[in-house]
Amino acid sequence: MNDVFPKDFLWGGATAANQYEGGWNEGGRGLAKTDVTTGATAQTPRYITYQMPDGTIGKISQRGEKKPETAKFSVVDGYYYPNHVGTDFYHRYKEDIALFAQMGFKIFRMSIAWPRIFPKGIESKPNQEGLDFYHKVFDELKKYNIQPLVTISHYDDPLYIEEELGGWENPEIVNLYEKLCKVLFEEYKEDVAYWLTFNEINAAIMDRFFIKDVSDDLVKAGYIKLHNQLVASAKVVKYAHDHYPQFKMGCMIAGLVTYPLTCDPKDILATQQKVQELFYYPADVQVRGAYPNFAKKVWEKYAINSSLFEKDAETLKQGKVDFFTYSYYSTSCETTHEDVELDGGGNLSMGAKNPYLQYTEWGWSQDPDGLRYSLNDIYDRYLIPIMIVENGLGCIDEIDENNVVHDTYRIEYMKCHIESMAEAIADGVNLIGYTPWGCIDLVSASTGEMRKRYGMIYVDMDDDGLGSLNRYKKDSFHWYKKVISSNGSDLSN
Repeated sequence: MNDVFPKDFLWGGATAANQYEGGWNEGGRGLAKTDVTTGATAQTPRYITYQMPDGTIGKISQRGEKKPETAKFSVVDGYYYPNHVGTDFYHRYKEDIALFAQMGFKIFRMSIAWPRIFPKGIESKPNQEGLDFYHKVFDELKKYNIQPLVTISHYDDPLYIEEELGGWENPEIVNLYEKLCKVLFEEYKEDVAYWLTFNEINAAIMDRFFIKDVSDDLVKAGYIKLHNQLVASAKVVKYAHDHYPQFKMGCMIAGLVTYPLTCDPKDILATQQKVQELFYYPADVQVRGAYPNFAKKVWEKYAINSSLFEKDAETLKQGKVDFFTYSYYSTSCETTHEDVELDGGGNLSMGAKNPYLQYTEWGWSQDPDGLRYSLNDIYDRYLIPIMIVENGLGCIDEIDENNVVHDTYRIEYMKCHIESMAEAIADGVNLIGYTPWGCIDLVSASTGEMRKRYGMIYVDMDDDGLGSLNRYKKDSFHWYKKVISSNGSDLSN
């Protein structure tokens, strides 16, 4: 594997403000839905809490339920909200960035919390304290020659926008998002070169594939939300290209890689359809600038007026991204057969289990070959640079009396996936960066747990929010430092 990775390959790590930053009620920050979302487990769902005008408290699950019309999402006593603190980057960013520098990071993927800049999303002027906070973060990264890779919208849009304005089903939100981006671009034009418009933009349409008996109305709403996000992305990409030619603008897609469970032709066709409609449907728009031909069949199936999408064709054409990024954790299988074992935990199932793979406690497969497969597939389709911006193993870590975590399982997971990246590069894929997820422990998005740890830095915090928040280097920290210093040529344990 000597000299496989380009000399300027961008090694780093990835986080998200809503799971990591904390400081939820400090510095003028407004609320996001994650701030009213409780913790959970692999077997139980996270809940969103609300309060009725008469003071009655209620909760709904994250997926598909709606609160009473007169209720307001609220933080209420008696519930634990793990995202309030995350793992406290807001107060410990200098310490954490110094640790990233020790590992040798070239790039750090982070997000900017929209409600920290515009607390409700509708203000005419941004919150100066929020702008100043990210200036300090970027200054600290610059001190260590670490480039920021900034996700603009990463699952923490202002709660006001969602609750009072209807969220992304309302096309007016596009204007509010544009306003946010124009502020960020001008404010941080000297600090940030790499931008991602939305995290896992295909999340808007995942319910159709992952929730049993999901209603057509919910599915239709998802496609409308996604379209408005695609329009918003295209508009700000064009704006960046016109005004800040030094910027590199990217998309970010949830890499839900799927195989047919059997060689039954019906399984082959079902798999093709799922990959097209869940992965390439939005990716084609962001990279090629137009909806794929199979989109019309989807719109017909859910009785969506195609004119809703076709009217924005010219906008989409003008807002094509410069590079492609995606998350990759595991693969799943698709089948038309009944009575098959499903993967995933209580919160989410991606599909049928693959008998050839091992699975984590949370039901996620471990499949490094799938990474090489997906890299080749994506690059053959789009022929633009690619980054893997999320990849990692979520599992329970044990810390000993010397504050050491011997996470050989994580090292082995990352090693196998980096080997697959090297093989993909040798295949001809233009892979330019790798930012494994949760380079430092943070709150799980799916369950709100701390026990499901991804990081190479251990954070002393438990599922009840108890702990010192002290940071400790895991064995994987030292291993990844060696990987980066050797530019991927030394993967030995």
